[in-house]
Amino acid sequence: MTGTTRSSGGLDDRRKRLLFRCWHRGTREMDLIFGRFADAEITNLSEEELDQFEFLMDVPDPDLYAALTGNMPPAREYANGLFDRIKSFRPADHEA
Repeated sequence: MTGTTRSSGGLDDRRKRLLFRCWHRGTREMDLIFGRFADAEITNLSEEELDQFEFLMDVPDPDLYAALTGNMPPAREYANGLFDRIKSFRPADHEA
């Protein structure tokens, strides 16, 4: 079980890969943070945001989780608008 609530149908291959990776990061906490964000926003991301998202997927879970929860500042390489959107994302705000 991945936890995803969205089908990958209709997504291009890049977005399909990202959606899968978001739900298979390695730690359940990060799966939930990234997976829920991707379920709600993957179709709306620009090419530049997809580049940023792919970069974030390669950041180790402990570092990224610490930055997302405010336990340490985000590294300059990924402190950008997309990181801020993920950090402030709340699934309840995107439910039908």
